[in-house]
This record gives sequence, C-alpha cells and structure tokens, in this order.
Amino acid sequence: LLFVVGTVSCTLFLAVNGLYSASDDVIELTPTNFNKEVIQSDSLWLVEFYAPWCGHCQRLTPEWKKAATALKGVVKVGAVDADKHQSLGGQYGVRGFPTIKIFGANKNKAEDYQGGRTSDAIVDAALSALRTLVKERLSGRSGGYSSGKQVFEGIGGGDKKDVIELTDDSFDKNVINSDDVWMVEFYAPWCGHCKNLEPEWAAAATEVKEQTKGKVKLAAVDATVNQMLASRYGIRGFPTIKIFQKGEDPVDYDGGRTRSDIIARALDLFSDNAPPPELLEIISEDVLKSTCDAHQLCIISVLPHILDTGASGRNSYLDVMLKMAEKYKKKMWGWLWTEAGAQSDLESSLGIGGFGYPAMAAINARKMKFALLKGSFSEQGINEFLR
Repeated sequence: LLFVVGTVSCTLFLAVNGLYSASDDVIELTPTNFNKEVIQSDSLWLVEFYAPWCGHCQRLTPEWKKAATALKGVVKVGAVDADKHQSLGGQYGVRGFPTIKIFGANKNKAEDYQGGRTSDAIVDAALSALRTLVKERLSGRSGGYSSGKQVFEGIGGGDKKDVIELTDDSFDKNVINSDDVWMVEFYAPWCGHCKNLEPEWAAAATEVKEQTKGKVKLAAVDATVNQMLASRYGIRGFPTIKIFQKGEDPVDYDGGRTRSDIIARALDLFSDNAPPPELLEIISEDVLKSTCDAHQLCIISVLPHILDTGASGRNSYLDVMLKMAEKYKKKMWGWLWTEAGAQSDLESSLGIGGFGYPAMAAINARKMKFALLKGSFSEQGINEFLR
C-alpha cells in the first residue's frame, strides 16, 4: 500500500463532524439557511464547500478562519459541509474538495475562486471582488444584483411569472416524457391553504428556475377547471403537490409548505438527476493523487490490455463503470481506470500485479485502506462490492 499512501496526504486526528464551530468567524451554511444568508444578502460572500475527511480542506481550515476574522464586517465568509449536505454541493456543481465560490453582485452566478490557499491570498481576492462590486454599483451597472432583489420582492406581492400554468390540453406534451423534473400543484381558487401556499410556490419557482437552470420546473393546475387531470391523478384535497420524473410514476410531495422547504426538495431532485461524475484515465500520478485526495472513496479499475480485448471489449468494461458511476453519483466518489501494465507500481501496491484482469479497487485515502473486488466485473458483481 506504500504507493497509495505516498500519493495521498491525509490527517486522521480531526473530528469528522465538521471543521468549523460557532466560536469561529466562519458562518456555517446549510440547505436551511443558505438561501436567506447568501442568496438574499446584499453582502459579498466567499463560500467554501468542504468535506471533513479531505486533507486539503483540513489544511485550508486555519487560513479560512484567519481570512474570516480579517474580513469580519466587510465580506461574509462561509463554509458548507458538502459531504453532509450533498444537495447543496450538487446544486453548485461541486465535484471535489475544497471548492471555493464567490457570490458577488449576481447571487445566481457564483464565480469559482482559483487563487492561493493562504489567508493573504483569500483576503486579497475578497477585496478585489468587493472593489469590483462597489464600482459596478457606482456606475449603475449592478444589473444582476438589483434585478434579483426586485424579482424576490415582486414575488412577495404575488408575482407568479415562473409558475407554469398547465391544463388538460397542455399537460401531457409538457410533462409526460419531459427530461426535466416537474413539481405540480393541484389547487382550487376558493381554497384557503392554496392561497397561503401561492406566494411561497411563486417564490420557490423563481429560485428553483435560477438554481437548476430550468431543469426542475414548478407548475400549477386549477383542478376545478381541469377535471380530467384531477381525476387521472386521484386529487381529493387541495393543495396536492405531485412530482413527475421521466419513466417513473408520479409521487406525492409531503414536505413543508414554505419556500425554503420547497426549494430544498427541488434541489435534492436536481442532484438526483445531475450528470454522473467523470471517469478519468490515470495518465499521471497527479490524476490519481488529486482524485483520491478530493473524494472520500476513489474507485479504480485495471482493465486488460486493449490488444487482449479489442476496442469493443474495452468499451464494454468502461460502459459497466459508467453505469456504476451513474448509480452511485450522489456518493461523490472519484472514478478512475488504467490499462494493465501502465501503472505497475499502483498494481503491485494493490496486490493486483500482473494477473486477474479486469480488477477493481476501492481506496479510502483518509483511512489509508483499500478493498478489492472479489466477485465478477459486472453490474451485479460491482454493485454488491460497492454496497
């Protein structure tokens, strides 16, 4: 295992239930408070998406705290445990740790921070972003910031522009077989609970449209007018909310009725339907190191030489891996492959060395442990192994 240990730096003494506490100046962010704290805020935010087991995150922690203290009252500095809150990480396309995003004038268009990992570099980047934001306001070019705010305030007054009205005639062509996820409210105009829900549903519709780039849609059906739909889906009370996904039977939404509850569920649905992680070939030690250091587990396949299987054989093995990456995408694992003999040090450190292809290993760099696939290199065999 020396090769694997040597490529991945991890410390084991830190608690795995978060790297920050209430005594820090770093603000802990969760799906419950993220919208209110960050998206609806006038402030500039720097947000770190981290995992407690990630070595790079542990090394960044003291620098992030120092930067937060230095920027207190000037720029907000937050952190999301994206291992615990995977829907929030998925929403912002977080694929590795730590990922740092800058939420500036337009909160719906976060920028990736690519700078250094020292407190000095972080503070410099924050002040530079703040200067840009202030200059934009001064010149009246703060379109993203002010328009976002007005949209939200307008919704409070009943602006339903992002709620899609569906009817008996339009429902099937819009919803059934759509690649998007639909959350559909069946309502009656005279229903008091429906009236209470209306501003929350409208606010959530705008937020969800922005955050998922239209991949999750919020709609409404007047069930007193569109009685065919109400009958088809067995609507007995109002409001009833159903979730429609391609190829699946509709399911009832039974969560809370506030905009934050609705948004949280929509973002979970979005992450469920997000694309699978990339399957990378190990063409260098850097690919192996960066993937295994940034993910809780990295799944590595060693495939037979292409001369032994032909292109079609190689592709069939890669297809199996891609299917498994899709199945387990919410786990945020790293997925790698190499050809037999191409990474002989890695093979010998895993005890594969020279025979038994295709082979698969799951490596937990934090615990410096690995396990080898004992069953067949098939969807069923790999699924049993990963479970």
